[in-house]
Parts: sequence; C-alpha cells; structure tokens
Amino acid sequence: MKIVVIGGTGLIGSKLVKRLGEHGHEAVAASPNTGVNTLTGEGLAEALAGASVVIDVSNSPSFEDAAVLEFFETSTRNLLAAEQAAGVGHHVALSVVGTERLPESGYFRAKIAQEKLIESSSIPFSIVHATQFFEFVPAIAAAATDGGTVAMAPVLFQPIAGDEVAQAVGRVAVGSPLNGRVEVAGPEQFRMDEFFRNALAASGDTREVATDPHARYFGAELSERTLVPGDGAILGEIKYADWAGRTASGK
Repeated sequence: MKIVVIGGTGLIGSKLVKRLGEHGHEAVAASPNTGVNTLTGEGLAEALAGASVVIDVSNSPSFEDAAVLEFFETSTRNLLAAEQAAGVGHHVALSVVGTERLPESGYFRAKIAQEKLIESSSIPFSIVHATQFFEFVPAIAAAATDGGTVAMAPVLFQPIAGDEVAQAVGRVAVGSPLNGRVEVAGPEQFRMDEFFRNALAASGDTREVATDPHARYFGAELSERTLVPGDGAILGEIKYADWAGRTASGK
C-alpha cells in the first residue's frame, strides 16, 4: 500500500522509508526537501493522493516554546485536514515516552497538543511513544552541559536504537489502527547520570557528569520513572554497548 512518511528524510523517517519499501510498500518520503511543507500545506494534497497510511515523524526546527507549539499545532492541523480530504485510513505519529508527565517543558506541551489534535480527529490513529534514541545521546549531553560539567538527574533511563524505533513504527503502521498508544523502549534500564558518565568516559570525553536531582530535561524536572515506559511496552533487542553507531561515532 501507499504509505506517506512525513519527515521522511530525517533520522527515523529515512529508516522507515527504506524498511517499508523492502516490505513491498510504496513508501513516500515527504519533507520540505522533497517539496512537502506541513506548515504551509505546500505539496500535501499531491503527496497524500491514494495513500492508505500517513506516518508523522517530523520534528520542529526550533525548540523555543512558542515556535515548537506553533509547529506541531499548525502542521498537525494541516496534515489531518489533507488526510481527511484524501481519504487516508490510518494516521501514525511518533511521540515520546513520558510526554504527558512533562508539562513543565515547552517542547512536551507542544507534543501533548499534537496528540490531542490527533485524538480529536475522525481519522483512525496510532501513537507510538518511544524512549530517547541512542543517536541523541551526544545532543542530550550537550544540552545538559554548563562549562565542563554535565548535570544529570539520578532517574531511570531506557534508550533505544533508532533502527528499532523505525521497526516498531513500521509494524504499527501496517497493522490496524490502535486508536490509542503503544510504548517502545530499549532492552536495558540505567540510571541516567551513571549512563552518561560511562558513555562520555568511554568516548574519551573529559566532561564531568554531576548528579543533580533537580537537573532539567528540556526544561522539566524529572522523577524516578518519568522517562521509562510502563508494563506492556515493546522492548528492543540492541544494547547500547553493542550498538554499531556507538563505535562509528566514537561514543
């Protein structure tokens, strides 16, 4: 079937397009790079013509509070309207485990708004909540760095390989709509501060990781289980220590 991947040229989107194509689907990568802009609506009708499923793995180019809210609300409204017009039968969105527990964060308030728009639409949907990707470990450390110190809270952390996120989203997309959420996470839980201390040391990074219970993650304080899934989550198999990208990036 024809499956349109919004954000199809990004980290997860490009993996999805490749994986779905290998399984015999007509997977279309839709992004500003390919002439499809969900903020303006440019190219949406053409891209969605004849599509059975739309997968939205796009992300805001800015994480500033107002900009990220504007991105997710406007793009989701435009996308859902175009799907309605095209007769799309399944809207799949990628979001983050713990989103509903992080209203202090402007980014996660925007993701909550996105999910509410999807739920209130008449289009059958599935929302996949994933934990943090292995690929984002350097960026998470950078965001938490002040001088030569990385502040991390001593909370649970269960990252997952991007390949396994793409696999889970792809499987959900070709199945029946859940009209609800499913969680995906890596196979191992760590303490967040210890994970980053070990990951940085293993890559020769000299930054010190300071344990701080009040350290913020995208503007929000974390509790013990904010970032980890509940019972029934789909768990990946790739461990961080065995992940090919870790050695490729020197992390």
